[in-house]
Amino acid sequence: MAVMAPTARNGGYKVDVSRGERVGRVSSEWFARPDDERYLSLSELYASVNRRSERSHTRTVESSAVRVEASRDDPERLALLLPGSDQPVAPTHWSFGQLAGLVGAPASYLRQLPAPLAAINLQYGLSSHRAEQVKTLEIADGRTELRAVTGPDYGRIFDHELVEAVQRIAGNGTGDTRWKVPGVLDWSTGIYNPNVDVSRDTTTLYASDRDVFLFLVDDLNPIEAGRLPDGSPDLYFRGFYCWNSEVGAKTLGMASFYLRAVCQNRNLWGVEDFEEISIRHSKYAASRFAHEAAPALTRFAESSPMPFINGIRQSRERIVARTDEDRQDFLRKHGFSKAEAGRIIDTVLTEEGRKPESIFDFVQGITAIARGKVHQDARLDLEGKAKKLLERAV
Repeated sequence: MAVMAPTARNGGYKVDVSRGERVGRVSSEWFARPDDERYLSLSELYASVNRRSERSHTRTVESSAVRVEASRDDPERLALLLPGSDQPVAPTHWSFGQLAGLVGAPASYLRQLPAPLAAINLQYGLSSHRAEQVKTLEIADGRTELRAVTGPDYGRIFDHELVEAVQRIAGNGTGDTRWKVPGVLDWSTGIYNPNVDVSRDTTTLYASDRDVFLFLVDDLNPIEAGRLPDGSPDLYFRGFYCWNSEVGAKTLGMASFYLRAVCQNRNLWGVEDFEEISIRHSKYAASRFAHEAAPALTRFAESSPMPFINGIRQSRERIVARTDEDRQDFLRKHGFSKAEAGRIIDTVLTEEGRKPESIFDFVQGITAIARGKVHQDARLDLEGKAKKLLERAV
């Protein structure tokens, strides 16, 4: 059954992060974000991205009617005149790259040219653009900037729409609901402390002029799913992260999972049952977000952990090997070489103090080896095989 650890609200609880997968996506975001892209609450984040959307507007124009202008007095400044407007629009670094890509011009090369020469190349590309139309996203903030330029069928999902969907289940993201910014694992003690103040350094709520990324957990309500070799409870909690770019820098997507801890640099440790969906910004993206992604987030937030717990329990109880020959045969049958099988068996023996017998034992050995893989493809291949074994037990 699902239990809350008695120390979860007053100091933390012991976790074993030698099991499961390590996921570094949140850590990569954490390292890359400057202070002005970090937010302390969902309401603060929503206010920022919503203000941006309120000042923005979109339109679809004939590409051949777009005029590219460059000032002789300022060889680095380039502007666009769009049909129906006398106000020049200044492309951002991002939208300039999109515009160059749409007309088949190398953006890195054009950026090295004086603005008049770049303008000539872009103007020629626009006049011969086979798609004939482009969709713009413009923002008025002192001057009018072109935030994005895409094909006419681009299905824009605004960043504030994703944040709003998360707010419906997570409130402010700071503990007013069960979903919150995560705590921190103390490596010296193995204790995970969910009660950490949200600061610029600890927050996992991010937004830039190109995207938004959010990571929240339910770490005040850990779930017991079996026992560790020493008899102590094996504790997990739920987590999810999601992302979007209303200017086309990335897809919209979300990932849900169970995990055992989050460390100070925001690596996820002991991850199990990882599921991810993504939606390209195609013509029907907004409809898919409304009918698939947002409801999936709500279902995960409100779902019972019992299927996960039962799956872990069944994988622990499913004995598939009792001899070394059985172990080799089992692993070879599931696509591992003789050498790989030997490493998996030795890893379980080292970490658990015994050789693997259950499906759960083999899964832990495989994921432990996967954590040490430098190349992502090799790591994902191993993690995929481990997941299939776990699903087989259920």
